[in-house]
Amino acid sequence: MVEPASIIVSIRNLSRSFGNVRAVDGVDLDIYAGEFLTLLGPSGSGKTTVLRMIAGFERPDTGLIELGGKDVSQLPPYERDVNTVFQDYALFPHMDVISNIEYGLRIQGVEKGERRARAEKALAQVRLEGYGSRKPAQLSGGQRQRVALTRALVNRPSVLLLDEPLGALDLKLREQMQIELKELQREVGITFVFVTHDQEEALTMSDRIAVFNQGKIEQLGSPREVYENPLSPFVSEFVGQTNKVVIDGRSINIRPEFITISKSKKFGDRSVVGKLHDAIFVGATTRYLVHTDLGQTLMSTQPDGEFSVGDFVTLSWESKKEFLVN
Repeated sequence: MVEPASIIVSIRNLSRSFGNVRAVDGVDLDIYAGEFLTLLGPSGSGKTTVLRMIAGFERPDTGLIELGGKDVSQLPPYERDVNTVFQDYALFPHMDVISNIEYGLRIQGVEKGERRARAEKALAQVRLEGYGSRKPAQLSGGQRQRVALTRALVNRPSVLLLDEPLGALDLKLREQMQIELKELQREVGITFVFVTHDQEEALTMSDRIAVFNQGKIEQLGSPREVYENPLSPFVSEFVGQTNKVVIDGRSINIRPEFITISKSKKFGDRSVVGKLHDAIFVGATTRYLVHTDLGQTLMSTQPDGEFSVGDFVTLSWESKKEFLVN
């Protein structure tokens, strides 16, 4: 993780309204040089509007955006040292791959020989050597996404902004691209600011996650911090799944994977008994829904076991895995 002193983007009191809707409401955020930061939240939470204001596509109503210590709040996109990758790739269909990648360099006036060398090196970084003469229509969705990334990175921006770039891919390819994108970010060392509504994607890829809700950041921290120590009910429920349990008059939360299910044994210092209501097979694990003697239904996510609907079971966990939210 990079040191906090190396701040590349600084945002203060950033706000933006569309009519009567306050899309972004007084956001403060520092983004470190070389980190992979994800802006995570549901539709309408403000994450994309913040990204677009960093890019210059939207102007803030109030607040400050500094890039490398310079106020860029009112500058147009082309005067900011950032590039943006969109979900729809935005490739030029009439140009071949190498020309698409060279486009930004050509606009910058980079000499033809250097342009071609940098474009070919960038293609090699994303394992697309030999694809330079193809048109975008001749590529798969994953290949087009790699070209879009390469075109954005070849200019060597200070910050790369990614607006749900994997949203159009099927699940298997999306998971593969998550790994590749994180590896690419580490290799090139450029700050990535990534927008998604997919909490698993955010947990997989990020150095830090800013969780957005109703135009504000509800929590900012590492994936582990956000997942294991959510600071609000919204974060606890949006990032992963959680069980709310009332014990000794206190409402506590426990993640389903920390609850062990057994026909008789107790594992941990907390336990409840109940009747297995449903078992949902999801591949590597099964989600067990148990009606407990507390009058609540709890979920335990475990490897598949020898349990049948109607069985009486014991759910148990370690109290140190519980968390409270305000």
